[in-house]
Amino acid sequence: MGVQHISRAVLKLSGESLRGEENQGLDWSVLDYLAKEIQIAIQHNVEIALVIGGGNIWRGAEAEREGMDRATADYAGMLATVINSMAMQDALERLGLDTRTQSAIEIKAVAESYVRRRAIRHLEKGRIVIFAAGTGNPYMTTDTTAALRSIEIGADILLMSKNKVDGVYDADPILKPDATKFQEVQYIDLLNRRLEVMDSTALSLCMENQLPIRVFDIFTPGSLSRVLSGEKVGTLITGDSE
Repeated sequence: MGVQHISRAVLKLSGESLRGEENQGLDWSVLDYLAKEIQIAIQHNVEIALVIGGGNIWRGAEAEREGMDRATADYAGMLATVINSMAMQDALERLGLDTRTQSAIEIKAVAESYVRRRAIRHLEKGRIVIFAAGTGNPYMTTDTTAALRSIEIGADILLMSKNKVDGVYDADPILKPDATKFQEVQYIDLLNRRLEVMDSTALSLCMENQLPIRVFDIFTPGSLSRVLSGEKVGTLITGDSE
């Protein structure tokens, strides 16, 4: 069973994907590409919100290994997601797309504070909303943020764009080229198989709230539009048995 109709979606992008071929930071051509893919996709009359990671700028786990306090490292990571969100907002606005960034930590000079009802209102008015700074809490990933915000705003689906991977496989396809790709898979199977699609907290949130997840590669041109138009792109994760 697939998602019948998508009217509101949350798109999760990894920070690493924004660096393109660079060692770190931002690749402006990647931002331009993503903005154009979103511009084409919203022609399907789908409300879109974004959650972007910060791994291209800051890796909290690495800082922690160097002795940094975990909570402090995570807060620094939240600031990295704000930088990425501002860059993406600019790329979208250069294409004439009305965009709002909402931050889970108060940073009034550059972003609105996250308010659920205001975010929904922006979406209803056709604006793209970017959720920055994670959940505002340490120990929570941007995957968990994407799951939480999807549920809060009543999204029909969570779209997980994986970097250079076009779906869910039974093993890492980069390390094992003969790995088998799933067209559809259940939440519980991912947990049991320990397949690293997203962290277990995020996956459990989706499972408990029956939020479908579509894993795909946005760097295949047109893939976002195909997903939003109902095509079976990548892998669909639900609680439905085949």
